[in-house]
Amino acid sequence: MIRVLLADDQPLVRAGLAMLLTNEPDIEVVAEADDGAQAVELGRRLRPDVVLMDVRMPGTDGLAATRSMAEEKLIDDADRPVRIIMLTTYHVDEAVHAALRAGASGFVLKDAAPEELVSAIRAVADGEAWLDPAVARRLLDDLAARPDPGLPTPVQMRGLTPREREVLVLMAYGMSNREIAEHLVLGDATVKTHVSRVLAKLGMRDRTHAVVAAYQCGLVEPGTAPPARMAGLSR
Repeated sequence: MIRVLLADDQPLVRAGLAMLLTNEPDIEVVAEADDGAQAVELGRRLRPDVVLMDVRMPGTDGLAATRSMAEEKLIDDADRPVRIIMLTTYHVDEAVHAALRAGASGFVLKDAAPEELVSAIRAVADGEAWLDPAVARRLLDDLAARPDPGLPTPVQMRGLTPREREVLVLMAYGMSNREIAEHLVLGDATVKTHVSRVLAKLGMRDRTHAVVAAYQCGLVEPGTAPPARMAGLSR
């Protein structure tokens, strides 16, 4: 069961989200918060799998709350990490970049289709990244125009094996672990191990940041198609 915390200052929005999610057999809404400070306190106490965090809330907003959770090591907890999906009515702006830098694993627009939000929750709970398709391309173009100084070094990138580099590329094209396994004709556990090694070698917190690094380093170009299946590389 995926345990979800809702953080939004609008009661009607929270009620709508709760109604939507309680209809999913594998998702449970464990608590609701009306500001960022309460979200941090509930996140610390309940350790939900996923927090749906509104970016803009009065008092402590979603970005500040996400930073607090990162500082308290809730996001990076190896045993029970708290994953954060940012919710906003805006498309690409500084809030998106700030959310990713703060430690968010996903970004969904409030007008997204219900099934997209549910898919995002499941993906992020499974340790994967999620960027709303409506903003992903613009975000990547913007990131390319102003690179992050926290990029992996050339030495770190060269430290990836051919298979790890291939896995990173497929991650950047939005493939889940299962899809990567099918693409490379590998077992799910093997792919999960490769993903963990990629993150460790690049010094990245999660898949979202590794994907951003792949685009910024030129390993993947926006608008291109995933490579054809190639199962002959060394594992």
